Amino acid sequence: MPKVTLVEAVTLAHAWEMSHDPSVVVLGEDVGKNGGVFRATQGLQEKFGAQRVIDTPLAEGMIAGLCVGMAAQGLKPVAEIQFMGFIYPAIDQIVNHMTRLRNRTRGRLTCPVVIRTPHGGGIHSPEHHSESVESMFCHMPGLRVVCPSSPARAYGLLLAAIREPDPVLFLEPVRIYRYAKQEVEDNGEALPLDVCYVLREGTDCSIVTWGAMTVECLKAATELQAQNISVEVIDLATISPIDADTILESVAKTGRLVIVHEAARNVGVGAEIAAIVAEHGLYDLEAPIQRVTGYDTIVPLARLEHDYVPNVARIVDAVHKTLS
Repeated sequence: MPKVTLVEAVTLAHAWEMSHDPSVVVLGEDVGKNGGVFRATQGLQEKFGAQRVIDTPLAEGMIAGLCVGMAAQGLKPVAEIQFMGFIYPAIDQIVNHMTRLRNRTRGRLTCPVVIRTPHGGGIHSPEHHSESVESMFCHMPGLRVVCPSSPARAYGLLLAAIREPDPVLFLEPVRIYRYAKQEVEDNGEALPLDVCYVLREGTDCSIVTWGAMTVECLKAATELQAQNISVEVIDLATISPIDADTILESVAKTGRLVIVHEAARNVGVGAEIAAIVAEHGLYDLEAPIQRVTGYDTIVPLARLEHDYVPNVARIVDAVHKTLS
């Protein structure tokens, strides 16, 4: 079984599904000849041809609009938006057409579109290249939002997203694209959407996170274990809809909750998770919920990015606060 990085797992999932389903097509800026800005589609045009791996102009609204038309005619388009900060011109098509097609046609048409885009900070780029605006899209009825945190989950969740009859926004955490390799069996087996993954069991505090922040949270859990503090780490994976049951079961066991995300704090997905626990698990809590997040600013450049993105020290401090 080969060991691959997260970005290589994305390529494998594309290739498997395109090999087994001729209706799957890939499109986006530089996805063909260059293999995408992060090489997530490298080699696919050579294997499947330029009619199925399509280089488009620099026009995100057009890319999303093409996806709607393709999906309505029986294709399964997988579009790459080069950076999440470039997705805003596509919102018109996503909100007004992709997410509404099933309802608009009373179920006669669905919109099996996957929009992939790099997510979050990690490469010290200018603004628009380090966005974490998942909460904006989680507020759109009819759209799933998915964010893998390992090569194996990237492979299985992307397969599931492509097979989903309704639109999926698939966020790929830039910082861990090539962070580590993991054994991934290229067998076409999808992972379930709409469920959390318990990455580490614990008894003293629950941490809920997603994307690249899972790496920091697991490191924090290891550091806390050395202090005899047992932390349960949960990878949300599907950010919308939220698997409330898994989170509530964990909080019932530990009595404490820390939520970690690199998106801005105000109206973030963490606030929704906190509301769910307040509504359905309040009497299980032994301390106030803590949030460790980015700040309510544009992601700053270069070294300042390290101060913006949550780190192990901030996560450990939040756990100590809720324990005290």
